[in-house]
Amino acid sequence: MHEKLFENQKALNPEDLVKYAESLSLNMDEFKKCLDSGKHADGIKKDIAEGQKSGVTGTPSSLLGWIEPDGKTVKAVKIVKGAQPYQKFKEEIEDLLSGKKK
Repeated sequence: MHEKLFENQKALNPEDLVKYAESLSLNMDEFKKCLDSGKHADGIKKDIAEGQKSGVTGTPSSLLGWIEPDGKTVKAVKIVKGAQPYQKFKEEIEDLLSGKKK
């Protein structure tokens, strides 16, 4: 299903999701029950809001940063947007480690 969603990012309304589930021979009673329940809606909205707050406007996006002293919190200080080659990530990480700002 993950691949279907990414292949069809402009067609993600409920009817499309049902069509994809059917094409994958999923248990349709279970799928529709889950979809109709809205069970995951709050979590999705929270994830979208968190991404937007961090500057994410699309996928893929990668956040680079530091782990805070509490060991649990990550402070994102740079965003790499789009599918970038290894060299781009290497440069961005090296810049962060050296303290350079772009």
